[in-house]
Amino acid sequence: MVSNKQRWYWTMQVSGWAVYAGLQIVATILASGKAGVVAERIIFLTYESLFCLLVSHLFRNIIINGKWLNLGFSRLLPRIILSVFIMGAIMYLLRIPVSFPLGLFKREVAFDPFTFLGQSFFYAIIFFLWSALYFAYTYVERYNTTLRYEASVKEIELNNLKSQLNPHFIFNALNSIRALVDENPEKSKLAINQLSNILRNSLARENKGLIKFDDEMKMVRDYLGLESIRFEERLHTEFDIASGSQDFLVPPLMIQTLVENGVKHGISKLKEGGLLHVSTKVIDDELKIRIRNTGRYLNGRESPTGLGLANTVQRLKLLYGEAASFRIVNDKDNFVLTEISIPHLYNT
Repeated sequence: MVSNKQRWYWTMQVSGWAVYAGLQIVATILASGKAGVVAERIIFLTYESLFCLLVSHLFRNIIINGKWLNLGFSRLLPRIILSVFIMGAIMYLLRIPVSFPLGLFKREVAFDPFTFLGQSFFYAIIFFLWSALYFAYTYVERYNTTLRYEASVKEIELNNLKSQLNPHFIFNALNSIRALVDENPEKSKLAINQLSNILRNSLARENKGLIKFDDEMKMVRDYLGLESIRFEERLHTEFDIASGSQDFLVPPLMIQTLVENGVKHGISKLKEGGLLHVSTKVIDDELKIRIRNTGRYLNGRESPTGLGLANTVQRLKLLYGEAASFRIVNDKDNFVLTEISIPHLYNT
């Protein structure tokens, strides 16, 4: 499915080069009174604009794949200058095959060094202007996204903190640790470290918009380690983490929130307990996260005391727009499936 951002890009790309072609054609008509020559020039200029669109689009792919948007100005500017001159030369060479069938090719002109340099420089200026507009739009769009995120981050953070650090959870964790102190001192020390990690990551993460996937999973494992003390044999956990998952950034507490939701509203309600399985896949530069837990998702709605499913959806929308997806459904064999798909943040 084409996102709004992609649709906007192609609208601006096609419209921009169409305007460029139109200006060139109007100038040609005004400068020449020969109908035949004008017709041939119009065809030539139309092809030229199509080539400009193709070359600029390929340049955009280089920008994205090379992560140029994350470079500082001192490293970015030389790359742009070198690239626009290379594209200028490419455009000049692409013109030559088109000029043959239209009868516009003149060998002495086409291979004249000064003509080559002059025309290449002209195209380099055009592509430099295109680059300036593209980077300006991208940075402004990124800045606006950041503003939208920051505008709602306080409310989201408060809701998440109330969900993650509710007194009931801390009380249960401390009770579990107290019971272990005499029975198993080593295990109680581990549990204290796990609780400390959760508190530190939750309270001292400096309101980061995204964190490394591995850092998020450390918190998930610490949380499940604490819960396994309380539930003992009633809680079974499995992990199937695909290679490449560590290359992604995720919203902090997102996976942990969904895991806690599965434990609290699924497994804890069952006398015999159940299984919680976390798995990931990397498909077409997207990270797919699946959390399956024993239980039922009643009436297709989150429990009134649930752990922020609405917040998760809101954060995904703010960070990724339509490029991310979220769903929670009842799965086979009395399981609840929560599934999230996220791309690299600026891979658009």
